[in-house]
Amino acid sequence: MRHGKRIPRLNRPADQRKALLRGLTTQLLKHGRIKTTKPRAKAMRKWVDKMITMAKDGSLHKRRQALGYIYEKHIVHALFAEVPDRYGERNGGYTRIIPTFPRRGDNAPMAYIELV
Repeated sequence: MRHGKRIPRLNRPADQRKALLRGLTTQLLKHGRIKTTKPRAKAMRKWVDKMITMAKDGSLHKRRQALGYIYEKHIVHALFAEVPDRYGERNGGYTRIIPTFPRRGDNAPMAYIELV
């Protein structure tokens, strides 16, 4: 039973939510820091940590899984090349969420999410 195991729905159907998180993850790995709403940042953190953990493993199977999730191929190759050096000693906690001022139009809580 899955009592108490809620997922952040982000007011979207499952396919749109998955596409949103894939896009945000791709952009974070590309730019290193992005600004988004706080619930989106918290939901995305899980997937970014999974991608970095896959890159630390470095096997062909993990590379193909990452290619299936991240939209841009060159980001996956760069990720698998630089991550073992950058995060070799760190066990999880690869992202940092920094709260900022609410969005002006709808007062949504905003935050920066960045790679540590």
